[in-house]
Amino acid sequence: MSSESAEPERPARKPRRGPKQATPAYLERAALFYLERYASSAENLRRVLLRKVRRSAAAHGTDPAEGAAAVDALVARFLDAGLLDDTLYACGQALSLARRGAPARAIALKLKQRGVAEEQIAYALEARSEEAADPDLAAALIYARRRRLGPFRAEPATRAENRQKDLSAMARKGFAPDLCLKVVDAEDPEDLWDETRR
Repeated sequence: MSSESAEPERPARKPRRGPKQATPAYLERAALFYLERYASSAENLRRVLLRKVRRSAAAHGTDPAEGAAAVDALVARFLDAGLLDDTLYACGQALSLARRGAPARAIALKLKQRGVAEEQIAYALEARSEEAADPDLAAALIYARRRRLGPFRAEPATRAENRQKDLSAMARKGFAPDLCLKVVDAEDPEDLWDETRR
């Protein structure tokens, strides 16, 4: 075999660096970097930073309790400074999810998973009413339009044969059964849009 046909040698890969040591200064930089990129609740940020503390403890033998105390102090400081605001976060997420066609139950579940308190979830769900007279109907219409369900089907002739499939898709998304029926069986979705307008 000639040397011309042989493949050139690839440079050896650099070994992966392990996690950085979770010092208070590092945790603060990591938290600020995270908040620059993502909206977050206080509890969600705490979870992100605690994962860094656990990885640091495993790699460097640092004290996880000390790291957890540093995370708690940092989150409290960010809350006092206004860098974290769970109510504002919950309202923003609720409106964003509603505009993408998420029902109240799905929004509440998502916020709960992010560590938002029940009273803040209730406030955020109530704030959706400023966008539409019936926020769940508006979300159901948005979802049906995005997925081309019921009256939004590209071929109206296929509505009857796909009715059950459309109802199931809306139910899986978390909409109430009566709302699924109302949207999927609507003759003219414009009449339903009128109900959502303030």
